[in-house]
Amino acid sequence: MPRQGLTTERVSAAAAELADSLGLERLTVAAVARHFGVADASLYGHVRNREALLHQVAVRAAAAFADRLALAVAGRSGRQALIGFADAYRAFAVAHPGQYAATQLQLPLEVGRNSSGHLRMIELSYATLRGYGLVEPDLTDAIRLLRSTLHGFATLQTADGFGHPRDLDTSWRRVLGAIHVALGNWPTVDEEE
Repeated sequence: MPRQGLTTERVSAAAAELADSLGLERLTVAAVARHFGVADASLYGHVRNREALLHQVAVRAAAAFADRLALAVAGRSGRQALIGFADAYRAFAVAHPGQYAATQLQLPLEVGRNSSGHLRMIELSYATLRGYGLVEPDLTDAIRLLRSTLHGFATLQTADGFGHPRDLDTSWRRVLGAIHVALGNWPTVDEEE
């Protein structure tokens, strides 16, 4: 029987916070149990194992991430949508490094298919770049460019990987300007040959 006061929601919320403070790689059922001051066994009514715990964090984080992205792009298109999306992406990744890492996990099909946050993140990515008039397969290629750039920048920033003294926000704006130009001048198949 689950310990009184513990709920799956509370366990999931605590795990998400711990993912940020400890790092996703150090998040365990035992760490969450210590957080609540209970034995590990007290949590097994709420989470099967570490893998299930990581899935809970991933689903929860994706929902929060998608909410931020949606607010950032609402009513915007083109460059303004791109900047809103990118700024929200970077802010979430830097403020919540463990939760962000969880959103990057390869989830089992049944978990990913039922994660509305993950699905919304994909939809928001496509919607943001459709403002540039891109269609498939260019749209997917452009999303891969955008995602890898935003992920790389945020990951390096979180790891203090930028050693140069130039202001990060200035570099960020320049990067977004370059992406905007690239998206607006996306090469056609003929230009690639």
